[in-house]
Amino acid sequence: MVCEKCEKKLTTIEAPDKWKDGARNTTSSDKGKIGANKLLKGKKNKMNPYDTFRKCKICKCKVHQKHAHYCQGCAYKIGICAMCGKQIIDTKDLKQTS
Repeated sequence: MVCEKCEKKLTTIEAPDKWKDGARNTTSSDKGKIGANKLLKGKKNKMNPYDTFRKCKICKCKVHQKHAHYCQGCAYKIGICAMCGKQIIDTKDLKQTS
């Protein structure tokens, strides 16, 4: 569960568009290959799985989202945003399982 404000922070895979007519990420100059994956190209975007993931503040398990403080299970149970901890839904009268 992620709030609307933190939804902008979520990472997306930058894959080339399938159709070239009206595509957003095609290049007409010789700056790079057409259809190349931009995330695999640079060193700064490489993910190191050992030091980028944090631990959940509640259950202390590894969080598999880059900027999150809570795991998805704990965020769902409590009804909070996994990234900022803001209350999204009231879980008082809901019967939730996880």
